[in-house]
Amino acid sequence: MSPVASRLDAGQVRAQFPALSRANADGIVPAYFDGPGGTQVPQRVLDAMRDYLVGSNSNIEGEYEASIRTDELIAQARVAGGAFVHGDPGGVAFGQNTTTLNFLLTRAVGRLLEPGDEIIITTTLDHDANVAPWLLLARDRGLTVRQVGVTPDLELDLEDLAGQLSDRTKVVAYTLASNAVGSLTPAARIAELAHSAGALAWVDAVHYAPHRRIDVAELGCDVLLCSPYKFFGPHLGLAWLRPSLAAGWPAERVRPAGNQPPGHRFETGTLSHEALAGFVAAVGYMESLGSDDADRLGSAYQAIGAYELELAETFLAGLPGLPGWQLLGVQSADPVLRVPTFGLLCERAAPDVLARELGRRGCYTWNGNFYALNLVRALGLDEEQGMLRIGFTHYNTCDEVARLLDHLAAL
Repeated sequence: MSPVASRLDAGQVRAQFPALSRANADGIVPAYFDGPGGTQVPQRVLDAMRDYLVGSNSNIEGEYEASIRTDELIAQARVAGGAFVHGDPGGVAFGQNTTTLNFLLTRAVGRLLEPGDEIIITTTLDHDANVAPWLLLARDRGLTVRQVGVTPDLELDLEDLAGQLSDRTKVVAYTLASNAVGSLTPAARIAELAHSAGALAWVDAVHYAPHRRIDVAELGCDVLLCSPYKFFGPHLGLAWLRPSLAAGWPAERVRPAGNQPPGHRFETGTLSHEALAGFVAAVGYMESLGSDDADRLGSAYQAIGAYELELAETFLAGLPGLPGWQLLGVQSADPVLRVPTFGLLCERAAPDVLARELGRRGCYTWNGNFYALNLVRALGLDEEQGMLRIGFTHYNTCDEVARLLDHLAAL
């Protein structure tokens, strides 16, 4: 293990998450391998949400203490959002979730598009939150949607993408990490190709955010969306829009809302203030894992990446010894190619049966298509059954991985 990884103490991490020490109804302390569907939260997130509701619960812009504290909280959340994506806080927008925000934002940019304009979507890997909004927009606006394929190892086919770009391409929408099989995409290169055609680079970072540092400048993206409940926070959606672009997009707002900074214009109605309090605390938790005062989040993600690599290597070292199991996609733990999320099939049982039995044994996993519908179709799997998904985060341990492998061998 690298010197960076040694600074991530699993015991200290786990002690901050109340759920990780609670026994289930059968008296088993479960291992949570369901992070891709939503992570557990540390105590500081719970405390922040409770404290807001107890001491500051109010609407905005009032001339009294609780309302003033709420205004201050929202400003603090924007700063935290900017820090988390390493971008201008003025481009931050909050909403109910990523899917809802993306429907809103695609409709906004869609008003600027003309019939015959083209959208390229990497649908084989993407969650449908960055697919369906474009398909529906294309139907309503007379646009053309093109799809990019993948290699046999379920990596994005860059040659296919480059060959589909044209002067009619207006948006390239893509994921940074597959929520089903963990594949990473060459994000900076995709953005470079999109911009070479004069198109927007529109990024789904939901599954990337728990595992890798987001830096919108390095990614070169114009729009990025993620979900704090996937990185140890409350249910909430976050978008970052390049302010110079978003300022010119039409925003649907009530008349008294006034003229707001670019990202804020896409927030409709009252936000979930308690969720914003939890979000600020979640970013604070992530920063607490870092050791470099100049870039706490950056050093935190270095430690997380090194630790999660050990989890992935432990899992993949044991998997070949289990007969009847098939790993889908990238076959190594290479952190350049994947995050520690694994799609599996077993010749002996359907994914729902496997997940149910693992759950009974105290290993919480997911089964199904995970809204990665086109990936499941491309693999020739049943759309409802899909696959078994196992996802590791930095609060899992190698002992839990070993326990999981024992249970997989017994199924």
